[in-house]
Amino acid sequence: MFFSLKMNLKSKAGFTLVELLVVMVIIGLLAALVAPRLFPKLGKGKQAAAKAQIELIGQALDHYRLDTGSYPTNEQGLNSLVTNPGVEKWQGPYLKKGLPLDPWGKAYIYQYPGTHGDYDLYSYGRDGKPGGDDEDADVSSWQ
Repeated sequence: MFFSLKMNLKSKAGFTLVELLVVMVIIGLLAALVAPRLFPKLGKGKQAAAKAQIELIGQALDHYRLDTGSYPTNEQGLNSLVTNPGVEKWQGPYLKKGLPLDPWGKAYIYQYPGTHGDYDLYSYGRDGKPGGDDEDADVSSWQ
């Protein structure tokens, strides 16, 4: 009777070390196969988010111009979309959730007058430098 009780306890024990190692190797192999396919899409998602934010800020700039008669000066900057820079006909804020940073945590660059249109609005991408490829590529209002 003591022997049969001992057998029942052993059969109900947890996983062996070998079984755990096999499961961990399988999970590691799956992660190694999936991760390279997932990470490039993350960069493209940030580029798309930057383009969408630039469009949103561009619409706010257009509303600002309709109300005040001109776009904000370089000195006033994009903050004039959120707080009144002392302009008489200002009817903002023009951005409901405040001025966003680009998806890489940097401020958007605004120039008025612009060289590519009425104004230039852009982000230098992940690397924060002009030019670049893929996620490092610039995102701008004129492209």
